[in-house]
This record gives sequence, structure tokens and C-alpha cells, in this order.
Amino acid sequence: MLVDSHCHLDFDVFDDDRAETIRRARDAGVGTLVTICTRVSQFEQIRAIAESDDNIWCSVGTHPHQAEEEARVAPEDLIERSHHPKVIGIGETGLDYYYDNSPRDLQRTSFRAHIAAARDTGLPLIVHTRDADDDMIDILEDEMGKGAFPGVLHCFSSGRKLAERALDIGFYISLSGIVTFRNAEELRDIVANVPVDRILVETDSPFLAPIPNRGKRNEPSFVVHTAARVAEIKNIKIGALSRVSTDNFFKLFSKATRPKAS
Repeated sequence: MLVDSHCHLDFDVFDDDRAETIRRARDAGVGTLVTICTRVSQFEQIRAIAESDDNIWCSVGTHPHQAEEEARVAPEDLIERSHHPKVIGIGETGLDYYYDNSPRDLQRTSFRAHIAAARDTGLPLIVHTRDADDDMIDILEDEMGKGAFPGVLHCFSSGRKLAERALDIGFYISLSGIVTFRNAEELRDIVANVPVDRILVETDSPFLAPIPNRGKRNEPSFVVHTAARVAEIKNIKIGALSRVSTDNFFKLFSKATRPKAS
């Protein structure tokens, strides 16, 4: 079994075939999906998708792109919604200095609010980071000094320094279809040195479809291709990578329950 630890089933590109997409994932051996919240204001529809299937879970949070749009989101807002039994993580949140869709000061403020909620609830922080390695390191280490919290750098494509510092504070690294791309040799070199007991896999669908589906709409069933590439990088069999990455997921996202054996 595999887990797609990060997808966006609420996006409108799945409106016409959401149920079929979920079925294809299950048929491909992807037994657990996490549909990720990018706007707290849209949490209810994300929660409804998670409620529709025993093996779909969700998060609550506001993406850094929407940090200005939802600038008033406070830790208490996140904590209250996290009490729902289907909510297993806080985010996605973080810093994106590549697009700068929201002012950087608001991104940092929102990020710290999400960290406070993760610390309070004990739920993992789901971190988006792009072109912000130094600020990301500074904030994570500063906040960790105020009290520990679990977390994962999702869709990792950053530098070696951030990977090492995140591992040092106990974070996990989640890998997407990017790791299969032809121009991702630097990322694969970093992945080669990430302990296998800290690795998760994801699609971030509908984005970033892995080779051999590059250019198509991504979907959770495609995580099998990412897992196969990671197994190759780590020089282990795909079955072993599937087992360990699944175990890692349920260790980190301990509120989730494993699928019942069929």
C-alpha cells in the first residue's frame, strides 16, 4: 500500500470525475489520501470530501499565496477546526518568495500562526516553501526553540541546507513528481542522503505529474511512479519503499488510522 500524503481533491479540475479519481487511486494500491486545505474559508468543502471516504483525511490551513486574502486567520481558528476527527494536519502553510502572491511579512505572520496551532494541537505542520530557504530555516528553528512541534516539508525541491536543518529538528521530507523530472539531478542527490525513515511520497495533484505522465493532470494514483523513482534513488525495492513511507506517514500523522484489510 502507498499513501498520497498531499493532494487537492477539492480543486475544480476534479469536479467531473472525483469519485473515479479516488477509485483509480485505490485500484493502483494507494490506500490513503490526504486532501489539503489551502484556504481556511473553504475548509468545509475539504472536510466534506474527507468525510465521504473512510480512507481520506484532510488538513486545515491557509497557503502562503492566500496569506493576504486570509490575513486574519489566528491559531484559535485553526485549533477549533482541527478538533474534527478527519483533520490530521495543520496547513499547508509556509513561505513562497518565488511568486510573492502575498506580501512576505504577511506570509511570515501567517506561518507563525500555523506553527502555534501545530504546537498546541500536536498535529503535524504541513510546510510549503519555495525560494525562501534562509527565512524558512530561521523561523522553524526560532519557533522550535519556543516548544517542539512535528512537521513535514511537502513537495520538497529546496536546497541541501534546508533539508539537513529540517531533518535536524525532526521534520520529514515529502517527495512529489518533481523527483522524476529529467532536470532534477540536484534534488535526487539530496534525496539520496535523506534517511529512508523520514521520507513520505505525494502527488500535490493536480500539479506536477511524474514521468511517465508528465504534462497530464496529476492525480493520486500517479504517486506509484514517484515512489518507484524514490526506491531507485535509495537502492531499495519498491515494496520496501512503500512499506517504510507508509509507516512514516502513520507515525507522523498519528491521528489517521490505517485502512482496514480487505
